[in-house]
Amino acid sequence: MLQPLANHPCPHCGTATEGPPEAFCCHGCESASALLSAAGLEGWYAQREQPAPRSTTTHDVAWDTLPVEAHEDGTVSACLAIDGLRCASCVWVTEQLLRRTDGVAEASVSFANGKARLRWDPATTQLSSLMTTVATLGYQPRPNGAPATEDRDLLLRLGVATFGAANVMGMAAALYVGWLDGMDDRFAQLLRWLSLLVATPVATWAAAPFFTGAWAALRVRVISLDLPIAIAVAVMYAHGVFATVRHTDGWLDSLTMLVALLLGGRLLEARGRRRTAEAATSLAALVPRTARRVVGDRVELISTEQLAVGDRVALGSGDEVPADGVVVDGAATARMALLTGEAEPVRVEVGDRLVAGAVIEGGACQLAITHAGSDTLVARLAAGLDTAGSAPRTPSPADRLAPLFTVGTIAVAGTAGLVLAAQGQTDEALMRAVAILVVACPCALALAGPLVGAAGLAATARRGLLLRSTEILRRLADVDTVVLDKTGTLTLGRPRVTAADDDALRIAAGLERSSRHPIALAILDEAAARGVPIPDAQLVHETAGRGIEGVVDGVRWRLGAGGPGVVVLDSDDGRSALIHLADRPRPELASDIAALQRLGVEIHMLTGDHADPAAKIAAAAGINSVISRADPEAKLAELRRLAASGRKVLFVGDGINDAAALSAAHVGVAMADGSAPTLLAADGVLSGDRLRGLSAALQIARQVKARAAWDLGRSAVYNLAAVVAAVAGLVNPLVAAILMPLSSSLVIASAARVEVIAHRSKV
Repeated sequence: MLQPLANHPCPHCGTATEGPPEAFCCHGCESASALLSAAGLEGWYAQREQPAPRSTTTHDVAWDTLPVEAHEDGTVSACLAIDGLRCASCVWVTEQLLRRTDGVAEASVSFANGKARLRWDPATTQLSSLMTTVATLGYQPRPNGAPATEDRDLLLRLGVATFGAANVMGMAAALYVGWLDGMDDRFAQLLRWLSLLVATPVATWAAAPFFTGAWAALRVRVISLDLPIAIAVAVMYAHGVFATVRHTDGWLDSLTMLVALLLGGRLLEARGRRRTAEAATSLAALVPRTARRVVGDRVELISTEQLAVGDRVALGSGDEVPADGVVVDGAATARMALLTGEAEPVRVEVGDRLVAGAVIEGGACQLAITHAGSDTLVARLAAGLDTAGSAPRTPSPADRLAPLFTVGTIAVAGTAGLVLAAQGQTDEALMRAVAILVVACPCALALAGPLVGAAGLAATARRGLLLRSTEILRRLADVDTVVLDKTGTLTLGRPRVTAADDDALRIAAGLERSSRHPIALAILDEAAARGVPIPDAQLVHETAGRGIEGVVDGVRWRLGAGGPGVVVLDSDDGRSALIHLADRPRPELASDIAALQRLGVEIHMLTGDHADPAAKIAAAAGINSVISRADPEAKLAELRRLAASGRKVLFVGDGINDAAALSAAHVGVAMADGSAPTLLAADGVLSGDRLRGLSAALQIARQVKARAAWDLGRSAVYNLAAVVAAVAGLVNPLVAAILMPLSSSLVIASAARVEVIAHRSKV
């Protein structure tokens, strides 16, 4: 009778395979291994955190027809996405293999968003060949904008863990009730074996990422939080097996719940990285694939990638703008809400600028291209989002505590076990060591930061401030100085008329009735509010940056700048008048600033405006420190001066000139109606017309910091007390089953209290 061949995992992807240990599951995995060996990258197998996925093909993508960017040295470059990257080792081996391929000049891959940037010599290699190499490793390359190939591995693991936790906890509840009421041992043992059967795939397969993560960290001599989790899972499972055989109760219910909770946290983190990548892809997708280029008397349809600076493109109603440029002929209305936040279409005429991604809603015009391809504003924003998730993360308190916690717990458990074993109490030594490791489970440490931080982010968002991450929320808690821009931040950025006689207002409104300039809108609003009739001006001509002129009542009038907050109206027959304007403060500005001051922070105004209007707004807001006439370099220098003095600065601005200051601040916040570069540079966005969300967010951030510290301290006290009790032999299976999830439950309750406290505090 033939004996079945032994099962071994595939050396490349880990799939169970019959045959000798070196046998591969398929030809694809064998080819991938040979490819790595040829490149001298065999060491990756020892460093990787998880087995590679099985190899795939890319024959359904016409890679060599995709648009690329040409360079002066004859190379070309492209950006694409790679799905299936499971750990940092996946990124490393993909980069190294591509870099060692003939003809590849550059190759970089981001684990944060799965994006790859390649530059290669098309005379030596082709993109299709490079993508086949990537696919041979088991990863799935795709063009940017194509639907993602979702990695269902983590979701499947979470599903198995959740199913196991629900069933094992149900059986554990029956056991505990039976433990109190005297259940027949036959039924109790049946429930124990069923619990072990259900918990086994949770401990061995669903929890595998924690074991691989801990082992990968140990290989580079780093103790991560995965290590105590892996130890706890292994010990609880081993104890469950031991207890089941000995007809006693184990901790399998706590084991399955722990794995399910931690996998849920990892799934949320993975989705956050994917949202970053999708945001960049969506932004880049605003640019159309084709453009109508004007060549002499004819119009030709070309790919957007073929546009160059100086080209002219024709735009009509419904067209999407293919690149940044200046209108050189015609007039139209354009909607740029996705880039500027302005919901209403704006009128664009000769001399006005348009950016890629804007939509022409009416009219027709020609655009002279000033920035094309990767130089457009929308391309730069997308590139910024591509790298946003790749910034190094500041270690959290839990990260710093993990090595000490792990070493201490293992040392205490080992010492207690050895002492008892030396006294001849072998069984008791094992049980005591197991109890110490189990009751000191790191679940609370792993969950405290993410849960409380997520609750804080949600609470600040509901009060008008949307922050990018929990790390920024932690930084916000340290803020002791608030620096505010004026125009668009303390004010609405829309001027209003403060002084003008009705006759002058009538003439000015007639000249401005077709203009969309902010001053024109202010004059028209004031005329409407006073009931001043608006005449029909003739021969109106508007000069960008200088003013407007036209004929009203048979007389030619001119309206132009006359100094800060003043426009001058004069006529050919010698008449003249002044119209005074001022920006409008945001609603309830004084009370919002007062709320910030009550939190004990210093408040400064930093503006590029003139001293007089700045002083008026500062007086209305109750701000004593004002710096006016500050250009972007001066704003940046002031923030650096404050930082050098030890101040933690929160800067709030809305204009393109604030982008550098926002990046330099400890925390930078942009107004929702600010410019696109400002929104990109900011750590958060403040929605609505009020600044009240700032004070609310500061209070919530401080609460989150305090609760996180409290949770860590309480977890430390809990672990110390639990370990002492375990060392003393006071922890039995029932007590351990209660204590194990107690600390995690307290963390969950603490996260829920963030919103409760914020609501009670009226923030």
